[in-house]
Amino acid sequence: MAPVIHKTLAAVVLKRHGTTFATQGGSRVAKNTPSALFQLLNIALLLSARIRAANAMEAAVALRKAGLTTPRKMAEASWQDRVDIITRHGYKRYDERTATMLGDTAQLVLERYHGDLRQLRIQAHYQLAKERALLKGFKGIGNTGADIFLREVQLVWDEVYPYADEKVLRSAEKLGLPSDPQGLSALVAREDFARLAAGLIRVDLERAYEKVRAEALG
Repeated sequence: MAPVIHKTLAAVVLKRHGTTFATQGGSRVAKNTPSALFQLLNIALLLSARIRAANAMEAAVALRKAGLTTPRKMAEASWQDRVDIITRHGYKRYDERTATMLGDTAQLVLERYHGDLRQLRIQAHYQLAKERALLKGFKGIGNTGADIFLREVQLVWDEVYPYADEKVLRSAEKLGLPSDPQGLSALVAREDFARLAAGLIRVDLERAYEKVRAEALG
C-alpha cells in the first residue's frame, strides 16, 4: 500500500497542476476522435520546440480557434496562414519551420492514416513501442513529442497506460514520489493518471516542488 504522504502529494498535484495539455489546448482526447487526436499531435509538435510551454499552448489554442482542427483543414490552409496564426500568438522563434511541419504532418496523417490517427494504433497492432516509433515518423515529433502524445493519449489507449516518461519520473522523484510508472499509477484513479503526469511536468516547469510539499504537509 502506498504511504499516505504519497497519495496526499499526488492529490495536491492534481488539484493545483493537474490540467492536461490536451485539455488546455481544447482537444477532447477522452472522445478518441480523429479531430481530437490530430489536435493532440499538433500540441505535441508545438511543445517539442525549445520555446516556453505557455507560448506553445497559446499557438495551439489559436490554431484550434482558427478552425485548423483536422488534417484536411490544416493541409488546405496556406503556409502563410499557419505562420501568421502562430506568430501572432507567441510562437515567433520557430514559426516558419513549424508552419511547414504542421502542414507536412497533416498531409502525412491524410496519406498514411486516412486522416485518422486511430489507424496508427491499428497499424502498430496496439503495441506501445510500435506506436511510439510511428509517431516519430512525423517531422517535428521526436522523443519529446512522442512522450507528450503518449502520456496524454493513455487516457483512451489502454495499451499505453501507465505511461510516464523520464521527465515525469524525474519530477516525481524530486517531489518524493515513486519514480516508476507502476508506483505512480497506484496513487490515483486510472482516469486521473494522465492528469498526474501532466501535473508533474507543470510542477517542474513552475518550480513548484516546495509549494506542493508545503500544502501536502500542512
